[in-house]
Amino acid sequence: MTLELKGVSKVVNGQTHIHPTNLTLNKGTMNVLLGPTLSGKTSLMRLMAGLDAPTTGQVFWEGEDVTGIRVQDRKVAMVYQQFINYPTMTVYDNIASPMRILGKSKTEIDTAVRKAADLMQLSPLLDRKPLELSGGQQQRCALARALVKDAGLVLLDEPLANLDYKLREELRVEIPKIFEESGSIFVYATTEPEEALLLGGSTAALWEGRVTQFGPTPTVYRQPVDATTARVFSDPPMNFLRVSKTGTKIMFGDGQTAPAVGPMENLADGRYLAGFRPNHVEIISHSAGAMVFETRLVVTELTGSETFVHLDHHNERWVGLIHGVHDLELGAALPVYLDPRHVYIFDEDGALVAPASYALAA
Repeated sequence: MTLELKGVSKVVNGQTHIHPTNLTLNKGTMNVLLGPTLSGKTSLMRLMAGLDAPTTGQVFWEGEDVTGIRVQDRKVAMVYQQFINYPTMTVYDNIASPMRILGKSKTEIDTAVRKAADLMQLSPLLDRKPLELSGGQQQRCALARALVKDAGLVLLDEPLANLDYKLREELRVEIPKIFEESGSIFVYATTEPEEALLLGGSTAALWEGRVTQFGPTPTVYRQPVDATTARVFSDPPMNFLRVSKTGTKIMFGDGQTAPAVGPMENLADGRYLAGFRPNHVEIISHSAGAMVFETRLVVTELTGSETFVHLDHHNERWVGLIHGVHDLELGAALPVYLDPRHVYIFDEDGALVAPASYALAA
């Protein structure tokens, strides 16, 4: 069982929503579409489902061209961030509706409905109508209906965004297991890099309607092919700094230098773009050989156990994610430290030329 997109694009009123895209998704796989709002995640899902027709290209299901086949005639289940339920039906009947359309027996339907309801913590609510439920409960009802549909392709468009934190964390763990057992092709759209890492499988990074990279999620995270993918797969986005290489040295701003070792050793002399993730910024150095940069503290954000620090480095804005709660003076000078092993090197066009040393060792 495979879903294959060949040169699929979507243009609306002269604006390109999806640039020509090639993707192959296999049976029983978890596939995450990761990108910011308006990057093309929902547009790509609608093309996969048959809700929209591509401007160019073809969609193949199990080797058959299904580009012109209606979504009603495909084995597709889709759940949106904004839940959709039948308001006049009970929760039980909402969940059961796809199986009744397929002509399943009452016993099969009852078993499947109660199993899905139990997983989604809806068992006490099966006799209620959707309007008697909270928003999170209504979303769980929509998810349960997708579970029982036995679809070959399951598309979830930010489905957990409206749920409370505890349930969201539980379902992030359970959903991949559920669909892996079903053998379905699972496509999950999210704006959150952390969610992509938790879900695992493979990730397609999207930026302005382009798939910039597709592959195993840990690989896309640790070895992004370009600065755009690195920016997408980092929250807050990756920080950047212009650098140059001369001989055996990498020269950074503030007169900082680091030995060109590991992946950087074979780089030609010239100008490059260094990138580093916010969680690798330190205000107290924990590693020998760390570089120090003079910055000014612009904003702090406390998250409970961590502090986001927004920094001004010679009119470049950086963000650091610091463990612990810190009482820092806004507007004051703040030296920050960076281990060279955490630095990615991109060429001036943004293509990765040297991954961070820690990423290769992970």
